[in-house]
Amino acid sequence: MTLAILVRGVGDVGSAVAHRLFRSRYAVAMHDDPMPTTTRRGMAFADAVFDGAATVDGIEAVRVDDVQGVDQVLAQRRVIALHIGPLPSLLATVRPDVLVDARMRKRDEPENQRGLAPLVIGLGPNFVAGRNCDLTVETSWAALGAVITEGPALPLAGEPRALGGHGRDRYVYAPIAGVFTTGARIGDSVASGEVVAAIGAHPIAAPLAGVLRGLARSGVPITIGTKILEVDPRGDSAAQVSGLGARPVRIAEGVLKAIRQWRGRV
Repeated sequence: MTLAILVRGVGDVGSAVAHRLFRSRYAVAMHDDPMPTTTRRGMAFADAVFDGAATVDGIEAVRVDDVQGVDQVLAQRRVIALHIGPLPSLLATVRPDVLVDARMRKRDEPENQRGLAPLVIGLGPNFVAGRNCDLTVETSWAALGAVITEGPALPLAGEPRALGGHGRDRYVYAPIAGVFTTGARIGDSVASGEVVAAIGAHPIAAPLAGVLRGLARSGVPITIGTKILEVDPRGDSAAQVSGLGARPVRIAEGVLKAIRQWRGRV
């Protein structure tokens, strides 16, 4: 019997998880808010929320507005179904065998989601296997992709891994709340200090020279502190702005391992 899997979160991690599980012949649906602030949109299915469809490494996700239609898409298994309606209605309709919370809310305390599906997998800091989820998959580089059957994931490490000698300084976080607007595109080359976006009337400049790897979708409401922009300083030839990232892929492999281990016990 083909398992139905629901992945929460359309960022690069959630997208890699959905992509890997779909390739493994599971029926996969995704869920997120109507206005996700995903920045690495070239490495994620996030633009399907706005455009109706998005393709990453040969796999397509299609937005399905009618919750009843999600079941039909899952049965056909030709694409990943993406729904942005109320989560309770989606859960009641799809009745997933596995729920994966891949929203990567690193500083938030996750709600207890045990019981929303026979197997609930939490990704990232603050998930505790046996307390607010059934299994946890590690997202820290220190134990990336490890399956935790009891106890917490590693705490938030603090600083991101460097690219081209730059760590957190390659990101821009919203200094104010408002609507994010930009005419720039992921993959554009930018100079240090170049204005590439705005929140309301407040200009947003590139923190260093390189290629835009991450950029929130124009028109999305932003809260203070939200990550809105990322520059890959390695230049056009070395920068990765599309396809699946190495870290999300390893996390996705951990999720697949967790599901297979669980299936072997039930």
